[in-house]
Amino acid sequence: MLRPVPVRLRPTVRTNRGPRLSIVALAALVVGFSSLPVLTQDGDLTPEEAIRLVDLLLSSQKDFVAALEDTPADAWNWKPAPDRWSVAECAEHIVRTERTLFETAKRALAAPADPDWRAKTAGKAELITRVMPDRSGPRAQAPQEVRPTEGLSRVEVLARFHRTRAELLELLQQEDLPLHRHLEEHPFPVFGWLSAYEWTIYVPLHTIRHTRQILEVQGSEGWVWSRADGYQP
Repeated sequence: MLRPVPVRLRPTVRTNRGPRLSIVALAALVVGFSSLPVLTQDGDLTPEEAIRLVDLLLSSQKDFVAALEDTPADAWNWKPAPDRWSVAECAEHIVRTERTLFETAKRALAAPADPDWRAKTAGKAELITRVMPDRSGPRAQAPQEVRPTEGLSRVEVLARFHRTRAELLELLQQEDLPLHRHLEEHPFPVFGWLSAYEWTIYVPLHTIRHTRQILEVQGSEGWVWSRADGYQP
């Protein structure tokens, strides 16, 4: 079974502002976690934001992988109804979207810093955090490019998932990563301009949303639980 790629803590880099750490390193020092970054200059992450981001990445990974491990092979493509997604389709949508969001965050970082980033992104992190995991309200149609059309196996899903997460965590190990100052516009007007930070937290929050959808499928009438009924995932 594929396992998550461990995160390695990089050494401190000194600058004229004092010791500097990667995003993953700051959170490690604050919460005592051995693989977690610190950004304090204008446009960088606060320690609280760094801890929140890394916590979301780790917890969403744990829950997503566990949901897939609880899915018996015979139920991978099972649907509660013709118009609802299977676990396989939810999982494929998750990994395709994670890659798209990660590439968007990198594209934002490659763009020039926006001097109006505060005004353009005010309240956006809170908005995404509030609406993305919540499945009780109206649900938008997934863009065509991230809809599940490839018929991926569980092994293929997990391989793509861990590859993207490893690359994302590698990016977050970089020092002097001004995630707030670099923006990319969201295709949905309700979100508008998002910073590289917002695009990054979008990754685990979207995965949380659709991991909950997987749990809904597993809780539907007709679902066969692997361990309870003698299946082996």
